[in-house]
Amino acid sequence: MPYRDFLNRWLVVRLLPDIGHIVVACCRNPSDAEGYLQVLRRLLPGERFIIVFDSDPDSSDHGL
Repeated sequence: MPYRDFLNRWLVVRLLPDIGHIVVACCRNPSDAEGYLQVLRRLLPGERFIIVFDSDPDSSDHGL
């Protein structure tokens, strides 16, 4: 796995009621993820989003 794949370890995840979740963004640090999350919450106020740390960067399936 290339080094740059290890950099985007913070995920912004949209929580869905029936199917689970969808990863909507991968960020390099938690402050970038928080900024992205704030924008999403303003644009989509009725949706639920969370920030998670990707502890398994080898997993290529992030739902994108």
